[in-house]
Amino acid sequence: MSEREVNQEVVDIIVIGGGPAGMFASFYAGMRQASVKIIESMPQLGGQLAALYPEKYIYDVAGFPKVTAQDLVNNLLAQMKHFPIDVCLEEKVHQVNKKEERLFEITTDKGVHYSRAVIITGGVGAFEPRRLELPEAAQYEKKNLHYFVSDLNAFAGQKVLISGGGDSAVDWALMLEPIAEKVTLIHRRDKFRAHEHSVENLMNSKVNVVTPTEITKLHGNDRIEQVTLKDIKSGEETVHDVDAVIVNFGFVSSLGPIAEWGLNIESGSIVVDSRMETNIPGIFAAGDITTYPGKLKLIAVGFGEAPTAINNAKVYIDPSAKLSPGHSSNLKF
Repeated sequence: MSEREVNQEVVDIIVIGGGPAGMFASFYAGMRQASVKIIESMPQLGGQLAALYPEKYIYDVAGFPKVTAQDLVNNLLAQMKHFPIDVCLEEKVHQVNKKEERLFEITTDKGVHYSRAVIITGGVGAFEPRRLELPEAAQYEKKNLHYFVSDLNAFAGQKVLISGGGDSAVDWALMLEPIAEKVTLIHRRDKFRAHEHSVENLMNSKVNVVTPTEITKLHGNDRIEQVTLKDIKSGEETVHDVDAVIVNFGFVSSLGPIAEWGLNIESGSIVVDSRMETNIPGIFAAGDITTYPGKLKLIAVGFGEAPTAINNAKVYIDPSAKLSPGHSSNLKF
């Protein structure tokens, strides 16, 4: 099959994954005057930022002393509006096939797309929260048993119990402390895995920290009204009134169909070179889904990898193009 035989539009670049790296990659493709389409499986762009912690503050993005995850997504959306980017939401990519040099066929659950290069920015892949392993837990999900927080004000004036020892658990405890009537944070170990500065702030806050403790029983009819907590050292159990329970045990992720595309995979991540190119010429990747020596999975790093991937994809599509795009300050929007 050649591009002339394809009975539909062939865009320069298709970006698979609409998280922060994918959004910035789409914008940057527009800067390089490439036609671009972004395909995202979720109902909105923003990846985990929008889906899991829209109201949490992010502190390690250049130029922002602090910014909520949703505000960062909104700024990326505003940036994308400079160019006519085709956005495909709630569409899952099943297969990527290289039909010939500079022609890729992307098959989704809604149809087929074609492009001259591909950028994969799938984040951590498909992700699901680690759930509370109690037989009665499922009946309270989508009621007052939560695995992430999308609206802080929904917990105003409530007695909130948070279980977990990582960054999310500690961050939510600190953010809910001035809003909720009472916040209790439990962890089955004495030591938290969260960032040291966050743990220091936690210990200096009014959050009731109880360790080493775990939830052994949820009580209530339609909603959780009480929880039984067990002291892991002594075995003593106590019952506490609650209005809401937040469980932050982390997430289980998988590459899903990406693992079947013939890409070099290492420890669940796509191996790329210094150009952010995979082992298949014309397929590039950026963001948390990638790995290389010294790789750090940070939003700030993904923002740097996206332009590298796009600039090299531009040269792949058009070998006569310059790798360096020049300075954006010379552009006029």
